Amino acid sequence: MIFSGNGARSPRRPTLEGSVGVRAGRRLSFAEYGSPRGPALVWMHGTPGARRQIPLDARAYAEDQGIRIIGVDRPGIGSSTPYQYPHLIDWAEDLELLADALALDTFQIIGLSGGGPYALAAGAGLSGRVTGVGVLGGVAPTVGPDAVAGGPIQLAVRLAPLLSYARVPLGVVLTGAIRTVKPLAGPALDLYAAVQPPGDKNLLSRPEFKAMFLDDLLNGSRFQTSAPLADLVLFTRHWGFELADVRVPVRWWHGDDDHIVPLRHGEHVVSRLPDATLTVIDGESHLGGLGIARAVLEELGSLA
Repeated sequence: MIFSGNGARSPRRPTLEGSVGVRAGRRLSFAEYGSPRGPALVWMHGTPGARRQIPLDARAYAEDQGIRIIGVDRPGIGSSTPYQYPHLIDWAEDLELLADALALDTFQIIGLSGGGPYALAAGAGLSGRVTGVGVLGGVAPTVGPDAVAGGPIQLAVRLAPLLSYARVPLGVVLTGAIRTVKPLAGPALDLYAAVQPPGDKNLLSRPEFKAMFLDDLLNGSRFQTSAPLADLVLFTRHWGFELADVRVPVRWWHGDDDHIVPLRHGEHVVSRLPDATLTVIDGESHLGGLGIARAVLEELGSLA
């Protein structure tokens, strides 16, 4: 960790950043932290987010414990080629190619919020290589036998036809707007924090988390806004697998004051997974899992 002139912590650069080829001539970009030869853990960012959306405590823990953490940009983010998966399970084929390129024989995977369904898809599609799944306030299925109703995600469900057809042009407009305000990223993050519930407001006021989000936004997230819209399209479709197909151990953390993904969504998903436990984070809202990164990594490490 290094310090800026005003005493605020600034994140170290990744030990390695790059992109690898996947299907149909596309590429996925990634950032690595910790030991290049340690046990591997893939970290899936939230929606929106990018490959550097990894808590500074997790990065430090990886260095201390010799773990290899790999943040992956979803299609349309960073240097990852824009692409709309037909179903979430199709992501597992690209992840397998990335794992081959990075020499990951086996690995664990964590998903925050919108990254949660991707982590579960990896558990279903790559059960021979994924040894454990961690989910931090993950999105639940919205259609099919595993669906649960309610929560803000239902707005995306109602708008699903519009999102499918207008995702790219809408993304271009939003991307232009974001580029305009990007120089004001710090004040914009403060403004966002001011209207959040106490849990997220307190977390976003901590210098190390503000540093992480700004690092991710300014250095890791050169993306078209159609990318998070593509996530929403996928979340409103059948995922291409059932929760019963996720046969690897799943550990789920959820804030009891989550205002974006209700706690009952997490309870519902965990009840339908073959091997899962739920840890409720008292007094925390949607980003609460980021604040206990060391405990999350220790718990997943115990599954190895």
